Amino acid sequence: MPTEPAEHAEGRTTREEEVAAAFVELADTLVADFDIMDFLHTLTERSVSLLPVDAAGVILVDARGRMVDASASDETTRQLELAQIDWEEGPCQDCTRTGSQIPYTYLDSAEAQDRWPRFTGWAAARGFVGVAGLPLRLRERTVGALNVFRNRPESLGGGELRLAQALADVAAVGILQYRAIRHQGHVNEHLEEALSGRVVIEQAKGMLSERLGLSLDESFRRLRARARGRRLLLTDLSQAVVDGRAGVGTFEEPPHVGS
Repeated sequence: MPTEPAEHAEGRTTREEEVAAAFVELADTLVADFDIMDFLHTLTERSVSLLPVDAAGVILVDARGRMVDASASDETTRQLELAQIDWEEGPCQDCTRTGSQIPYTYLDSAEAQDRWPRFTGWAAARGFVGVAGLPLRLRERTVGALNVFRNRPESLGGGELRLAQALADVAAVGILQYRAIRHQGHVNEHLEEALSGRVVIEQAKGMLSERLGLSLDESFRRLRARARGRRLLLTDLSQAVVDGRAGVGTFEEPPHVGS
């Protein structure tokens, strides 16, 4: 039997290690300084790095049953997730309502345009070609949805969608675990409080962007790197920026790799 070339075996091992590391990272929610907002961004980040997709976004359901923008891999995708909420249409909306996966769908298909008329036009205008929706669920309980987008014409295969769903499933376990650990009697309160911190993060991003001439994506990257490097909650650091306790000037230099 012919042996596999060494470079192929090495590449496969690297891939397996990356996937394993992502699952360990998403499952590690029991630490004292667990940051739910950073966790959700990690989910979108790992989805893009491990899957042949170009962007990802997450919508969650809050304590009142409303859909809430939670995180996205970039600012354009975040705006698209917000549009889904405003329009009450889109794959994340359908995923969250039904708890069922939305298979990869081309945005120019008659099915997609009939199902999500505003969403498809808005997404296509920003360069996206197709989308899939993966419910964040544990058994019968759905807490939100993960969208993955492509700006290339190729579809996503069954194995790729299974990996995407596995990432969504382990994230759902982490979110529900976070809720339960933070307050056994009021499992939704702490998550809703954390999600409200999204407003503060956006304010801090806007301040850095305006005063330092950065893109919103770069502003967020620097905020997140500083929070991780100093072991601060992302929302706490953002609040310090908004309040003036963390000087905007300290973010002028890009973060060092690994900070």
